[in-house]
Amino acid sequence: MPTISIAPARRRPHRRYLLAAAVSGAALALAAPASAAEKVVLLTNWYAQAEHGGFYQAVATGLYEKAGLDVEVRMGGPQVNGMQLLLAGEADAILGYDIQVLQAVEKGLPAVTVAASFQYDLQGMMTHADVKSLAGVKDKTILVSASGMTTWWPWLKKKYALTDSQVRAYTFNLQPFFADQATVQQAYPSSEPYQAQEKGTPVNFYLFAKDGYPPYGTTIVTTRKMVESRPDVMRRFVAVSMEGWKGYMSDPGPANALIKAQNPKMSDGQIAFGIEKMRALKVLGGDENVPIGTMTEARWKASYDYLVEAGLLKAGTDWHKAYSLDFMPVLTAKAE
Repeated sequence: MPTISIAPARRRPHRRYLLAAAVSGAALALAAPASAAEKVVLLTNWYAQAEHGGFYQAVATGLYEKAGLDVEVRMGGPQVNGMQLLLAGEADAILGYDIQVLQAVEKGLPAVTVAASFQYDLQGMMTHADVKSLAGVKDKTILVSASGMTTWWPWLKKKYALTDSQVRAYTFNLQPFFADQATVQQAYPSSEPYQAQEKGTPVNFYLFAKDGYPPYGTTIVTTRKMVESRPDVMRRFVAVSMEGWKGYMSDPGPANALIKAQNPKMSDGQIAFGIEKMRALKVLGGDENVPIGTMTEARWKASYDYLVEAGLLKAGTDWHKAYSLDFMPVLTAKAE
């Protein structure tokens, strides 16, 4: 039977693809082999939440098992170095992001992205209700975390002619935002805006991707060794995970039970809020033009170009090594 770890992880840590005809029920089409189920350990990028729902759904509804996979989902967190654990062989795949993998490739590390759960990075800005667009933060104090300074901030600063003098440190405490109408802050759609709603503070949220920020979100990252030695396993894992995402967006109950078991602090209200925001932002893709799990060379090139221009990646880094288009599932059913 598929298993799910209740504890966090143990240690701190190109070709173009061709879209074939639609395959109904890709997870079932990838029939389980006669041999024993293949073990796959997935390490998430944070505490269990709605943004991981597709993977939990595939466990909860037996989709992985039907495809001959024994998938263990381990919960990440602020003290968990997912890339380190992946490269040490403690996990077969992690949930990552483009910048992380491109910088790993720059260092010669054998990490590779095989699918994107979300067509957009979910990073964005939360503002008070008077700010009507991202351009409206030009005269505001902006709360940015240390990691934000080396990922999205150079992009935002250049796009809207902002300055480093506007920045104050975001410590994941929302009180400075609540106390000052002239302050805006980084946010994820299901997190900080939910906290503001609970406090009764009207806010707006602006997804950076809608203004051109290029990275994908909640990507499946593995190693070169994995894709070379177990390609069929990884192909099944990706396809079934995307089936899990389709199921989660239509009936999230099975996955939510597992999410709350692994992360008891996650409330029903916050999970529902997260699902609502993912639907509204259409982060999964899932139509005939953008099948669930899709990545493209053009998008990876855009991320590479941004990072080089911002001085966050060395020019000449072989960015093609950061991803493979060989493992994306053939799915055309729309995610509601």
